[in-house]
This record gives sequence, structure tokens and C-alpha cells, in this order.
Amino acid sequence: MTCPDCDGDRIAFAVPSSLRPYAPDEALSATLCTTCLRVAGVDAEDSEVEPSETIEWGPLPSGEAGVATALLLGLLDSLALRRADVTALCEHAEEAGGDPFLTLDRLAAMAETGDLDPHVDLERRTAQLQSLVD
Repeated sequence: MTCPDCDGDRIAFAVPSSLRPYAPDEALSATLCTTCLRVAGVDAEDSEVEPSETIEWGPLPSGEAGVATALLLGLLDSLALRRADVTALCEHAEEAGGDPFLTLDRLAAMAETGDLDPHVDLERRTAQLQSLVD
């Protein structure tokens, strides 16, 4: 399954009910592009997509913390408009045992080495996000 924006690989994951309000179109499952970091909801009729129960991708934490962080990545281009959602996702990731800022730092380092081509400037967005949640 490839990303329609960059032709990168996408991974599918289930969205727990507690995180559905933050998923694109409140979808039951979503995809994350491992190249541009865009997040998209998955149509229930899309037979090509078989989401795993949790997101399995090295830079992200496991379990619900990883899902919350992945959904956060999808909102990085709309921090001002979705401030409450972004803050809630950061809190959810932390409560589930993840560190969204450490993850963003890791992803920014991967972008510097050319392993990622994110759709946003991760360093700038991380600084903006930090100021929102402080």
C-alpha cells in the first residue's frame, strides 16, 4: 500500500475508541506513511487495508502511545486550529507510556539523514508544539 502523496509505504493500524475523535473522519483504522508522515483514515470498504491492532513502526512507541503519536503526526500541519486535540494526544501518549517529544526528535534526526521526507518541518513544529503544551 503506497501513499498517494509521496509513493512511500503506508502502515495501517486500528484506532482505539478513546482516540477516534482525533482520527481522520473518526475512522476505526488509519494509515501512516513512513516517508512523509501523513495520516489518513481508512474506509471500512477498503479491502486492501488490513490494520494491525497497534502501530508497528520502529521510531514510534508501542501500544496506544504509538497510535496517539501517529495521530499527532497527522495534526502537525494544523497545530493552531487543532490545539486542544494536539494537547490531548500528547497527554494520551504520555499516559500510555510514550514520549511524543522524544519521538519527534528521533523523526527529525531521521529526516536530517534523508530517511524521511516529512510533510512538515519537524524541528519547527516540535518547538511550536512544546510552546502549546507548556
